Amino acid sequence: MRKAVSVLIACMFLSISAPLAADDRALEIMRQVDAVDDGDNRTARMSMTLIDREGSTRTRRLQTFIKDRGRDTLNLMFFLSPANVRNTGFLTHDFRDPNRDDDQWLYLPELRKTKRIAGSSKSQSFMGTDFSYADMTRRVPEEWNYRLLGERDVRGESAWLIEATPASAAVRERYGYAKSVVFVRKDIDVVVRAVHWLTKGGQLKYLDITGLERIDGIWTRVELDMRTVRNEKTQHRTVLRFEDVRYNQDLDEDLFTLRQLEKGL
Repeated sequence: MRKAVSVLIACMFLSISAPLAADDRALEIMRQVDAVDDGDNRTARMSMTLIDREGSTRTRRLQTFIKDRGRDTLNLMFFLSPANVRNTGFLTHDFRDPNRDDDQWLYLPELRKTKRIAGSSKSQSFMGTDFSYADMTRRVPEEWNYRLLGERDVRGESAWLIEATPASAAVRERYGYAKSVVFVRKDIDVVVRAVHWLTKGGQLKYLDITGLERIDGIWTRVELDMRTVRNEKTQHRTVLRFEDVRYNQDLDEDLFTLRQLEKGL
């Protein structure tokens, strides 16, 4: 892991011969990423494995539902196990308008309370994972400034290497990232790897899409590995795995409401 992170960091300092043209090309690539078909009316089972620095693991199981509403995305998930998180629910209304903040709510069954996730809290860890609340939404291309750094291979496939920096203080605060570097596979316009520089704590978050499958003609991320790294040492790691992924399911918008969140499955 230490070697992999060192190589990734070295890639960030490639010289750029034509910065202005590269910036335009980088934005174009990220818009192509945003335009890739990600399916609609999707259901899946998910496992969430948390691994601490000593290697101890905890695994949670969830059921997820995703529906497109125009350009916006509705996302609902319920924790099924273990007992200490069972029936916890998470609802997101992910808006594509960069001037409109996403809505997120977390339902805590033990307290019988629904907590709205404020913009200032979205950089915090989601349920103890290495993913933040903001990571659980889809990035809007126009909220970031881009720079094309070059090309790299990822698992034998050629990828663009693109630096992304927040276009505003609000975006920086929401994500908690000073910058990111993303690897976009050229042949399918899908982000397959990323490194995020946190604004606090001197840490990096290293994301690797370790499982990518074509399901019903849609490139689907079926395994994601996120590591939090300080001084080239992994502090914590989260692995998300998706099973029984199904598209074009009969999902009504009424499923993605606060009432359903609190009612549960």
